[in-house]
Amino acid sequence: MKIQAIYISTGHDFVGRHGKGRLNHGIQKVDTVDCVAGSGLVGDRYFNHKEDYKGQITFFDWAVYLRIRKDFNCPELDPAWFRRNVLTSGVDLNTLIGKRFTLQGVEFEGSEECRPCYWMDEAVAPGVHEALKGFGGLRARICNNGSLSCDG
Repeated sequence: MKIQAIYISTGHDFVGRHGKGRLNHGIQKVDTVDCVAGSGLVGDRYFNHKEDYKGQITFFDWAVYLRIRKDFNCPELDPAWFRRNVLTSGVDLNTLIGKRFTLQGVEFEGSEECRPCYWMDEAVAPGVHEALKGFGGLRARICNNGSLSCDG
C-alpha cells in the first residue's frame, strides 16, 4: 500500500450540522503525521474523540478519487474535499475491514467502511454521495504509536 496524501483538520465541518450548513475549519495537507495508539492522529479533529473510537484514522482509495474526478467532470477536485486522513493506492480498502494490517511500521485494525454522507453532494458535486456508496473509505483504530509519511 502506498500513501499518496495525508490530511488533518482541527474541526468538524459536517458532524452535527444537519439543516444548518457546513462549517469551514479547513483541512491541512501534511507530509508526515504522528499516530497515537488508541487516540488518533496528532492535530486531527478526532484525536482523543472517545475511548476505543472506531475512526481514529480514515483511509480513502486514490483510485476512487480519480474515478469521481473523471465521472463528475471535476478536474479541479482536490482530494481534501473528501475529508479523509490518508489517501492510499495499491489495496482494496474494503478487504481490510475486520483485519489488522501494517503500514510504514504502524499497525491498524480496520473497523468499518467510512460510509459517505449526503454532505458529499455539497462538498464535491451532486450525485457523489450515491457514487461513493461501498467506496467511502475505511475507518480504523491505531494499535501502536508511529508516524506515516507520504510516498507520492
